[in-house]
Amino acid sequence: MMKRVILALLACLALGACAQGADRASGTARRIISLDYCADQYVLRFAKRGDIIALSPEARRRYSYLRAEAEGLPQVRPRTADVLALGPTLVVRSYGGGPGIEAFLERAGVKVVQLGYPETLAEVRAEVIRVGTQLGDPRGAQGLAADMDRRLAELGSRSGKPREALYVTPGGVTAGPDTMIDELLRAAGLANFQQRPGWNPIPLERLAYQRPDLVALGFFEAKPVAPWSAARHPVARAQLEELPVVLLEGAWTSCGAWFLVDAVEALAAGAAP
Repeated sequence: MMKRVILALLACLALGACAQGADRASGTARRIISLDYCADQYVLRFAKRGDIIALSPEARRRYSYLRAEAEGLPQVRPRTADVLALGPTLVVRSYGGGPGIEAFLERAGVKVVQLGYPETLAEVRAEVIRVGTQLGDPRGAQGLAADMDRRLAELGSRSGKPREALYVTPGGVTAGPDTMIDELLRAAGLANFQQRPGWNPIPLERLAYQRPDLVALGFFEAKPVAPWSAARHPVARAQLEELPVVLLEGAWTSCGAWFLVDAVEALAAGAAP
């Protein structure tokens, strides 16, 4: 059994090498695969559709921002043998395939574009330009970065004390300083009600005697509230029932990409007097 697996992998390596040799010799289109839904977004936005030979199995899920554009394109499981069998010349990934797949693919002669994990909107902007350029669309990448700048600038600044917002997920988790959610709140002119850095349970004790000005709900349209979630607690439910609520689509915040600005705009609109 092990011998057959090794032979299959060797055959896949040969196919990948042959495909790349043919591309270099003939100047034909690249053969691009993305391994997870974050990579899918960049590939769908910047690669030529005719160059895409497969997306990840998550490409059409609700939390995939460009799920409509993924219709009609093949999907592949992020496993080395399955990927190499398609003869790609370029693979784009964030986390898909696990930590060892990048080195294995590169040893097989397949170029890998590894997405970063931006922690600020400035880093997102830089990632858009970097990955878009590597996917062959530098002009489009620069234009998209400029559009991000324009949209954020149009939000302007508000005078006076900023309104406080509490971010809540169906799992009863919130985000404090040193998270991308905190960055989005500040970009929208809001203050974060959660003061503890990182990701933490909803601060139920504090909510019993203090309230934010509004609540931002993340992923509520895609995930049910679990029976054990702190979001079901009467104190938490009171916030959702009595305070202004901004619904943030999960697809807006699921990846470090340009569509995070959609979330900022929704937060800013919700905070408007």
